Amino acid sequence: MPLDGAPAPEREILGWLEFGDASRQLAHSIAESGFAPEIVVAIARGGLLLAGSISYALGVKSCGSLNVEFYTGVDERLDAPEILPPLLDGAALRGRRVLLVDDVSDSGRTLALAVELLGRMGAEVRSVTLYAKPRTVFEPDYCWRATDRWIVFPWSALPPVTADHVVPA
Repeated sequence: MPLDGAPAPEREILGWLEFGDASRQLAHSIAESGFAPEIVVAIARGGLLLAGSISYALGVKSCGSLNVEFYTGVDERLDAPEILPPLLDGAALRGRRVLLVDDVSDSGRTLALAVELLGRMGAEVRSVTLYAKPRTVFEPDYCWRATDRWIVFPWSALPPVTADHVVPA
């Protein structure tokens, strides 16, 4: 229990093996829906690993990323999501079927911003996430699981590696 007496938030813990199963299940859902993406775009950083996994599963070789900053820490965020450079080549997306990938639709504001941006570039966009939260303002087209818990992803469960904490080989 935290020092202030409040109960610790319940956590949803995703392991690497479960992530592999989840990404494959999502790829099946996308294929079964009839949507055949020509380009997979990840929202960096959370969507990068899922985007790679799904692009391999669907056989899509054209990939890109969109850098969006919103969360600055655990349950700490900016007032609004911001697109950061480098930007995608909008002309390359015009008229193409794009699968937009992120790890979670928490508030949904990041996904909504990215879908709007890709749509303005002329892309036909579908979205996919591992998780969606009940309070999201943007429901992804494909989602593996809904939860109201704080999610611990395998790629962000440990602190960043620094020169001070290198484990000898």
